Amino acid sequence: MFEGSIPAVITPFGKNNEIDFESLDRHIEFLISEGSHGLVSCGTTGESPTLNHDEHKEVTEFIIKKSKGRVPVMAGCGSNSTKESIDFVHHAYKSGANGILLVTPYYNKPTQKGLYEHFNVIAKSCPEVPNYLYNIPGRSVVKIEIETIKKLSQIDNIVGVKDATADLTTPLEVKTNCKDNFQQLSGEDATFLSFLISGGNGCISVTANVVPRLSANIYNLWKSKKIDEAMSLNFKMYPLNNVLFLETSPSPVKYALSKMGKCQNILRKPMVPVEKETEKKIDNTLKDLNLVK
Repeated sequence: MFEGSIPAVITPFGKNNEIDFESLDRHIEFLISEGSHGLVSCGTTGESPTLNHDEHKEVTEFIIKKSKGRVPVMAGCGSNSTKESIDFVHHAYKSGANGILLVTPYYNKPTQKGLYEHFNVIAKSCPEVPNYLYNIPGRSVVKIEIETIKKLSQIDNIVGVKDATADLTTPLEVKTNCKDNFQQLSGEDATFLSFLISGGNGCISVTANVVPRLSANIYNLWKSKKIDEAMSLNFKMYPLNNVLFLETSPSPVKYALSKMGKCQNILRKPMVPVEKETEKKIDNTLKDLNLVK
């Protein structure tokens, strides 16, 4: 089961726009050595919308193999096509993923009944692998309502949800209405600690790509009931959380990591690098945290 600080791993690209597996290799090692509790492959931060199917599968396999069982890996397998998502799920399971992440179908805007059928069919297609719902109405338009989450949580291998609603009453509602061991992972870095207090188990994080140890320590301190220290780190990390979302993610985090020498500042269109004014704000924040000179 997944808990703690779980970076949604970036996908580095080279100048020819091909996947830079050397940088990805180094980045995975950085995230694990700095104390991350798990990894997510091919999420929004990994620019999955611009990976073709073969690349998507290759990146997932690479992250699983590189992790070598040191931390669990959750494979992003979501799609607005149920059939397509099932294909990704079966591949992730055969590759050794410890869980899969299923984003709400985007653009085709299903009803709550449609959402239930989508997740239900996917879960039953591969009952051996734990499924995590991904509730992110800001990107997919549709929201998984509490009653639908409650119903889905009764399916044996639907074991949790990544909540990117930024509504801190949601984890309380889920905790009240779903089975006791149903996991909740925040999808909003700025509310990580608040989400834990409201009944969460961790955070699938963009910011943890940049400060994996700091992010992991917030959870470790919370788990050890050192609340004041966790709050202090949370305040320290807030300016970084803020600047990494000044423009559409993952453009800001790619720029920040390029300044740290972790990857090149290259994105696949329609994603583009951040504006110069945003660069300056990110630069200042990285300097304040002693991440760059």
